[in-house]
Amino acid sequence: MSRYESLSHEELQRTLAEENARYEAFRAQGLSLNMARGKPSQAQLDLSVPMLSILQTAQDCIAEDGTDCRNYGVLDGIPEAKRLMAYLLDDKPENVIVFGSSSLQVMYDSLARLMTFGSLGSTPWKDLDTVKWICPVPGYDRHFAVTEAFGIEMLPVAMLETGPDMNEVEKLASEDPAVKGIWCVPKYSNPSGITYSDEVVRRLASMETAARDFKIFWDNAYSVHHLYDEPENQDQLLDIGMACRACGNPDRYLKFASTSKITFPGAGISALAASEDNLLDIKKRLSVQTIGFDKLNQLRHCRFLPDEDAVRAHMARHAAILRPKFSLVLEKLEEGLGPCGAGSWTKPRGGYFVSYNGLPGTAHAIVLRAKEAGVTFTNAGATWPGGYDPYNSNIRIAPTLPPLEELSLAMDVFVCCARIATLEKLLNPES
Repeated sequence: MSRYESLSHEELQRTLAEENARYEAFRAQGLSLNMARGKPSQAQLDLSVPMLSILQTAQDCIAEDGTDCRNYGVLDGIPEAKRLMAYLLDDKPENVIVFGSSSLQVMYDSLARLMTFGSLGSTPWKDLDTVKWICPVPGYDRHFAVTEAFGIEMLPVAMLETGPDMNEVEKLASEDPAVKGIWCVPKYSNPSGITYSDEVVRRLASMETAARDFKIFWDNAYSVHHLYDEPENQDQLLDIGMACRACGNPDRYLKFASTSKITFPGAGISALAASEDNLLDIKKRLSVQTIGFDKLNQLRHCRFLPDEDAVRAHMARHAAILRPKFSLVLEKLEEGLGPCGAGSWTKPRGGYFVSYNGLPGTAHAIVLRAKEAGVTFTNAGATWPGGYDPYNSNIRIAPTLPPLEELSLAMDVFVCCARIATLEKLLNPES
C-alpha cells in the first residue's frame, strides 16, 4: 500500500471509491458497537466479585483498630484503608483522607472548597475577577467539565512525550496571578498514555508561580494499571509530593486516586493525599459536610486487597485481560493506517486509552462516519476544553470494554473511516 500523500489525484479518487465501497459493506451489517468510554469489561469486573461476600458476620465488620464499620464516625478512613490508598497515592497513610467511591467527586469538592473558602487563608477564588487553569491537551474531558462548571477560564497546553510543555506551563504560571492551577494525569495519561518524566515533575514542583495559592491537581488514576508484568516494561513516576517538599512548596499539590478501575467503578473507594496544613484545612471543611464515608466498603476492599502484593497480583489479572485488546488495536492501526500514512497514535504501556491523531480537519468526519456505520467512539474534540479541538485531529480510542471479536470489528470500521477522511482531505485540502 502506497502512502496516500504520494498518490496522484486520479489514484486518490480510485482509492477513495474502493474505501467507500468497503464502508457501505460495514453499514449494511447493522452494527451497534460502543467504544466511547474507558470502562472495565465484564471479565474485569468479575475479578472482584469475591469481595462482595467477604463480610459475613458482625465480627467481620470490625476494623483492625476496633472500629465498628457499621456505625458513624472516622472522618478520614479506617487505618487499613489509609494504608491501601497510600500505596496507590505513593504516600504515607498519615497524609491520606479516604472518601467515597468517586475520585472525580473529590476533585470537584476540592475545587469547590478553593472557590468558596480559599486555600490556607488566601482569598476565596469566587471573590476574584478571573480564575484561570492550565489544561494539558489532549486531556480528560471530565476534568475540563469540572473547571468549566465553575466558570474557570481554561488554558490549553500541548502534551509532549514527557508530559505537558513545561516552557509554556512555566510562562503561564509565572506571569499571571489569575492562573491558579493545572490538571495532571501523570502516569499513563488520559488519553495519550504517556508518563511524566522526572524533569517535568521537578519543574512543576519548583516553578515560579504568580499565584501563591497555585495548586497541582495530581490525578494519578492509573498508578498501578500496567499492561505488562515485567518491571522494565512499566513506567515509573517521580512523586510530586516529595518533589514539592524538596523545593519548599509543600502545599502546592493535591493527589487523587481511586479503586474505580481496580475493583468496581460504581462501588470503589477514593482518596486524597496532601501536606499536613492542607489536610487540616480540608478536614475542617469536610467535618461539616459528613460524619464519615462508607467504612464497610473500605473494609471490604482492604480484606480483598490486604497488601501491595495482593494489589500487584490483582492488577496482573487485569493486564492479562487488557493486553490482547491493546495489542489488537495497535495491530489494526499499524497494518491499516501505517503504510498509507493516515495519522499517528500512541503506544501506551499502561492505562486505558490509545490516542489517535489524524490529519488536521479529519477527526469529526471519522467519528461521525463511524457512528453512521454503527460504531460509537468518543466525540472528536472531547479531549480539549469545551469540546473544541482547534486542529480537529485527536480521537480517544478506548479498547477496554468490548470483547475481542467486537473490538476487532470496531477497529476495522475505524480504519476504514480514517482512510476515507484522509483521502477526502487530500483531495479537498480546503474542506
